[in-house]
Amino acid sequence: MNTLNLIMQTDSLQLFGIDLLNADDFFTLLIRFILNISVLWITARYLYYPRTYRKDYVFTFLLLGVVVFFMCFLLANVKLQLGFALGLFAVFGIIRYRTNPIPIKEMTYLFLIIAISLINAISSKKVSYAELLFSNFALLGVTLILEKGLFIKHLSQRIVVYEKIDLIKPERRAELIADLKLRTGLDIRNVEIGKVDFLRDIAWLTVHFPSESIKDDDGLALNENQIVDDDD
Repeated sequence: MNTLNLIMQTDSLQLFGIDLLNADDFFTLLIRFILNISVLWITARYLYYPRTYRKDYVFTFLLLGVVVFFMCFLLANVKLQLGFALGLFAVFGIIRYRTNPIPIKEMTYLFLIIAISLINAISSKKVSYAELLFSNFALLGVTLILEKGLFIKHLSQRIVVYEKIDLIKPERRAELIADLKLRTGLDIRNVEIGKVDFLRDIAWLTVHFPSESIKDDDGLALNENQIVDDDD
């Protein structure tokens, strides 16, 4: 009986002035963490990864989101909510790794991950779980709509090294596009002429085409940074 009473009163026990268990706060942390990691996983794995296949960024997004969540939640009682959140946005907004600069899309996802983690971590008790769920899935919904390009048709681009420089003349533009479509298998919508090397009879062209028109051998969309060489 004494053991049972001890278990029931665990949330009132303290060690060196610190609660061993605060049931309300602990279950709030648990519920918010499950919500946060679920939304982060959907964002990184099912919105970002299928369009880039960058596993390293998925790792970064998930781990950073979890770290930001715990850091903000556990420090929320220090009364630093607003200033701390703005400080995090400022710090991560100017992050530049020493290897390669972070592309704008990855920076946008990074900002989204931080925002979701902050919302889930430091929202006051006046914010209901219904409001938290709506905010999270509203962010997911807007991201999905933009990724699917429901309002803006997204065109990918590739650099093509092209040897038939007689076709780069303005009056033969239709022939140029037709030849590129035939040789690349892409639904090319526009072509921009870049550098031209008359000594080697080659030109660097930038071709624009719908993202869904390019596939690799496994039927997966190729990374937008890949280059198609059409040099014999």
